[in-house]
Amino acid sequence: MSEVATTTLNERAEQAQRIIQNPAGYKVCVCCDSIVTDKVIICPNCHGYNYDDSAEVIIAQAHFLGTREQNSVLASDLEG
Repeated sequence: MSEVATTTLNERAEQAQRIIQNPAGYKVCVCCDSIVTDKVIICPNCHGYNYDDSAEVIIAQAHFLGTREQNSVLASDLEG
């Protein structure tokens, strides 16, 4: 694994830990499984608007996403 990939994975693990410690501040998009803040109305990744805000789902998704590299395309990836 490259140093860049390791750094990214470490950053994802740190972010996941922050989410796990405060699941009430987040929700999971039902359409694309992204974790977004509880203030978001439309998912910035898929433009969906259905969310699961149960702590169990948020914590499980944070564990899952925090242990692997990003493999989704974000809107910011398409800019340029």
